[in-house]
Amino acid sequence: MPEGIKLVTGNANRALAEEISRELGEPLTDATVSHFSDGETMVQINENVRGADTFVIQPTSSPVNDHIMELLLIIDALRRASARRITAVIPYYGYARQDRKVQPRVPISSKLVADLIETAGANRVLTMDLHAGQIQGFFDIPVDHLYATPVLLEYIREHYPDGNLVIVSPDAGGVERARAFAKRLGCSLAIIDKRRERANVSQVMNVIGDVKGKDTLVLDDMIDTAGTTVQAAQVLIEKGAKRVAAACTHAVLSGPAIDRINNSPLEEVIVTNTIALDSKKERCSKLTVLSIAKIFAEAIKRIHEETSISSLFV
Repeated sequence: MPEGIKLVTGNANRALAEEISRELGEPLTDATVSHFSDGETMVQINENVRGADTFVIQPTSSPVNDHIMELLLIIDALRRASARRITAVIPYYGYARQDRKVQPRVPISSKLVADLIETAGANRVLTMDLHAGQIQGFFDIPVDHLYATPVLLEYIREHYPDGNLVIVSPDAGGVERARAFAKRLGCSLAIIDKRRERANVSQVMNVIGDVKGKDTLVLDDMIDTAGTTVQAAQVLIEKGAKRVAAACTHAVLSGPAIDRINNSPLEEVIVTNTIALDSKKERCSKLTVLSIAKIFAEAIKRIHEETSISSLFV
């Protein structure tokens, strides 16, 4: 790795930052990120970063507001320390689901977060599998939008190779993503017709496509409370599916998600490490965690060297 690069991380997912650091052969910058007794966040960069190309590795996962504040304060600290360029590396972008006004008098929170990141002093953003691609347009700075597709495809090809696989979109909004996977895997596609009554509560209605006797894989960008995924698995079994698994990039797994997965017909849930899983992996033997550190490391290297990263967008 050329000189002049600095990798900085907060408390959101230090394990991923350390893995990216090892891939790049560049140690993490010494930084203190802690909290005062009243809950205020305190940040101090303990190394010289003047003129450095800095990358702040910080997913904004739960507790979302704490991790966003850490990200903003680290960026501000680097800007005031005269870093040459600051790239916010956000493997999981919190508030991404609040990307438009779905009711009167509600905020567009993902736009506000984008404004905060820019105001703090970020020069560019590197993220992965945004819930809504148009969030890239909320920024007035460059956004590099990576996908976990290569990592997930490699695992699926290796572990589901018998040609009996059907990729399932859990709702109409995920059809484009599921179709892209099905095309690359050379398998068929099914869609679940679902009606959402309120936030985090969904009702599965019907399955469009043939899943009888098939191995099915429910594909989504994230699994939060797992209600959608588990209901999808149940209806697929009712429709005659032989096996049901699930895959996603972001394992939010909040609230009753782990218990729901454990008690569901899902045989395997394939996720990546964009979000720190902490004890959730031990509580759920069905989870298979894949690393996206190599993709981010390569993207960081190419951004630093001012070379194209478009080949990583597949």
